[in-house]
Amino acid sequence: MARVLILAGYVELMLYLQVTGKLDQFINVHYQYLATLSTVLALILALVQLYFWVKDDPAKIAKDSQHHEMHQHHELEDEHDHGLHKGYQRGIAYVLLALPIIVGSLFPTVSLDTTIVEAKGFQFPLAKESVGDDQMKTQYLQPNTSMYFNAEDYQAQMNKLQEKYGDSGTLKITDENYLEVMELIYNYPSDFIGRKISYEGFIFHAQQDESQDDFVFRFGIIHCVADSGVFGLRVHMPEKTSTENDQWVRVEGVIQSGFYKPFKRTLPLVQAEKITTIKAPDNQYVYRSF
Repeated sequence: MARVLILAGYVELMLYLQVTGKLDQFINVHYQYLATLSTVLALILALVQLYFWVKDDPAKIAKDSQHHEMHQHHELEDEHDHGLHKGYQRGIAYVLLALPIIVGSLFPTVSLDTTIVEAKGFQFPLAKESVGDDQMKTQYLQPNTSMYFNAEDYQAQMNKLQEKYGDSGTLKITDENYLEVMELIYNYPSDFIGRKISYEGFIFHAQQDESQDDFVFRFGIIHCVADSGVFGLRVHMPEKTSTENDQWVRVEGVIQSGFYKPFKRTLPLVQAEKITTIKAPDNQYVYRSF
């Protein structure tokens, strides 16, 4: 019965996350079909486990079966438990299986904000920081998908994006193309110098000694929350512009480059011509499409 409850709990949790839209804060929206598939499979397995539980109801067995049949039944259970013969071992296994359901049900889901950036800081291009996987790196400023391709395939993808966004018009960055355009700008900054740009994000004021540098960021997910990061550009605000951390704005300006002393390197930046305050979007994350 425990298996039925765990599988049913997983199905209920996944349905809740999908209906409320909170699943978008855990995985790339382009992979939602995988979450749907796993929900359907879990439902099928729950129904199968329920069928066997009803079929092998202990009261029915006690009434209709002999000791030999009971012995075979227990042997079958032992085989299904994969060597977990003791009660406390099975209990621990069930708790571990139910842990994602417990965490997903009891802990609130919140959107990230600048307090995360302030607490962890940000580095460029990658911060070598453990996120549960020794091979995973938390990313800042520049989305970097090169780790998911071999060198030849990655270069082919960048060449394709250069052709896609290589015209001379205003570079309009949307939720759909945010991460791929940012990756392109950081990989080939000289190709975009002097190009007009328009994009949206939230303000982050980076305090460095007595100076302040302004960034406009979005939190992005490449595959799942384990490889999420904060991505965007440094922005030179127009004179007499007053902004606060976490304030959402639309930036319109021209791409330039400038030396950023804390990183000791030249970074692309936006010389803003117009800053417009906007309402925060319902889904504040952006996702990488492949």
